Amino acid sequence: MKSRSGAVKRAVDGVLTVLLLFLMAFQVTGDAVHEWLGIAMTAVLVLHHILNRKWYKSVFKGKYTAYRAVMTAVNTLMLAAIVLTALSGMAMSGHAVPFMYGIINVMTARSLHLGMSHWSFILMGVHIGLHLKAMTAKLSDRGRAVFIWILTAAAGAGLWFISKSGILGYITFRTHFAFMYFSAAKWAVLLKNLAMLLFFVLMGYIISEVTQKNKEGRHSAKALIFLLCAAAVCLVLNICVKEDDAYGGTTAWSASAVCVDK
Repeated sequence: MKSRSGAVKRAVDGVLTVLLLFLMAFQVTGDAVHEWLGIAMTAVLVLHHILNRKWYKSVFKGKYTAYRAVMTAVNTLMLAAIVLTALSGMAMSGHAVPFMYGIINVMTARSLHLGMSHWSFILMGVHIGLHLKAMTAKLSDRGRAVFIWILTAAAGAGLWFISKSGILGYITFRTHFAFMYFSAAKWAVLLKNLAMLLFFVLMGYIISEVTQKNKEGRHSAKALIFLLCAAAVCLVLNICVKEDDAYGGTTAWSASAVCVDK
């Protein structure tokens, strides 16, 4: 029974991850599909929390280690971010739930939706990373080391995309609209989002290793050093090669970018 329940939970988590990647790729789905994917995400999240209801019952029980405190904080912030993302999205809906249009001032909802959707993206990545050790428990030590280095390489690419994405402006609510490269291949957009997500997954994994003081912490220490070096390279390249866009193109980024509401 436990194995069946675990399989259902893993399937739900997989669906949530796929939905997240497509929701963050507005230029791939378009407006109407984006809204319906948002409704689907909300429904699957409700199911996810029902399946994990025991976690809520234990929040005020037992001793809090550093790892448990971080996990609880991330889960709480992620839930709040997702709720605000859903509400602000529904407040601008023209397809899925048009009767909810205007429940929040549309201009406020636009800024809130853009910022909180990116916070949800970041926190979900960290959340996955905090569970990564349990997810890779069946791997051998060598297999886990190889897995972490593959993840680190992908996260390094994700760091580059993050440095070009303008995400800082979104999560600080300084940017009220998104620039999207609609001429980019759909697969490229999705891979870019996956690489960015994996960066935050790795951050969550490193946090879990540090807070749990695991023997495998040497892997996360090396990964952190790699990412710090990658961050320095990204900074230099951003300063020296300002024309490059997030897909490896040229100055066409700013000329081709399209301003959208969400």
